[in-house]
Amino acid sequence: MDTKNLADLYSLPELDWANVQKTLDANVPQAPGTGGPNRHTYWLTTINPDGSPHMTALGALWLDGAFWFTTGARSRKGRNLARDPRCAISIAIHDFDLTVNGTAAQVIDPKAVAEIAARYAADGWPAKVDDTGQALTAEYSAPSAGPPPWHVYRITASTAMALGTVEPGGAARWRF
Repeated sequence: MDTKNLADLYSLPELDWANVQKTLDANVPQAPGTGGPNRHTYWLTTINPDGSPHMTALGALWLDGAFWFTTGARSRKGRNLARDPRCAISIAIHDFDLTVNGTAAQVIDPKAVAEIAARYAADGWPAKVDDTGQALTAEYSAPSAGPPPWHVYRITASTAMALGTVEPGGAARWRF
């Protein structure tokens, strides 16, 4: 991994990716009143057919060093990712704001899909694996996800950038 201190202009220390991962590994809750920032904070950007960005809020998970999310094949996110897997995901939490650029791939391994369903259920969204074993279903999801089934995606990061929001501050970019 290559790290660049984007705040050396101000003589601020380099942010440490290990600290970012540690915070994400602690499972940042999103729902109001659950100990997180009390709002849904993940934003996903995909690329529309005309090259313009499409950004939308979504419920994502951090697991095994990657971001995971769901969407339906007919949603704009799903159609955009089927055509072009490049995307960016961001989260604003107490200690830092983070953006990760990479590619999203649909996950079809039934074991991984079941693990993601269990994680979402533990976080309060009662997702279940559908009959195919390769997608999720539930009584409801975010309106932007489209109708079920919802496919699971994993983002493979190429770069990340964080801006420290607490003293001493800082900013860094990582290339993976």
